[in-house]
Amino acid sequence: MRDALVAAAFQLFLERGYEQTTVDDIVALAGVGRRSFFRYFPSKEDVVFPDHERCLADMTAFLADGADEDEPVQRVCDAARLVLRMYAENPTFSVQRYRLTKKVPGLRAYELSVVWRYERALAEYLRARFAARRGGTLQADVIAAAVVAAHNNALRSWLRSDGEGDSEAAVDHALGYVQSAFGEPPAHRGGAEPEDVVVVVSRRDAPLWRVVQEIESALGRN
Repeated sequence: MRDALVAAAFQLFLERGYEQTTVDDIVALAGVGRRSFFRYFPSKEDVVFPDHERCLADMTAFLADGADEDEPVQRVCDAARLVLRMYAENPTFSVQRYRLTKKVPGLRAYELSVVWRYERALAEYLRARFAARRGGTLQADVIAAAVVAAHNNALRSWLRSDGEGDSEAAVDHALGYVQSAFGEPPAHRGGAEPEDVVVVVSRRDAPLWRVVQEIESALGRN
């Protein structure tokens, strides 16, 4: 019944327009009562975004199931990919919804509120992971915003192309910028040893040749 209501709603939106379609019109076409509609959707706006609640729940569960050794930025990038897969499951519906939200300011505002909830879920995960860092809250919020911006840029480019092309490759490319800017280098993950660092202590007034000699000695280059 839920799917039938969504199908009826979008049929009417395309035929009459969003503003001209009422909940009564939708339930009449679907052959159900108003009570059935509001059992699934709190408002007419919600029928335009029927899958976001499930996707948000999946994202929250995915982040909660992460392990301590997971690289945090990689984890939130992978979480964002869950949203892409939701859109890619039904390209025709996703393109129709994109076109509809562009035309209706109220739907655009509703969509922005949904996007903010995704961003908040990512930020909360990162805040917990960065709790011991100085400025960890700021880092978490900035990275979460960057992940959402990169994902949405690639997603909307794909939707503008009517769902043609490789959406996963486009999103991977966009999230790669976030990963390279904020992520931990692969060599340092999972407890891997960092590169060797040599520290040489010398007097401030020591001649330069003496400092160089001490460095060479420390490096075993006598």
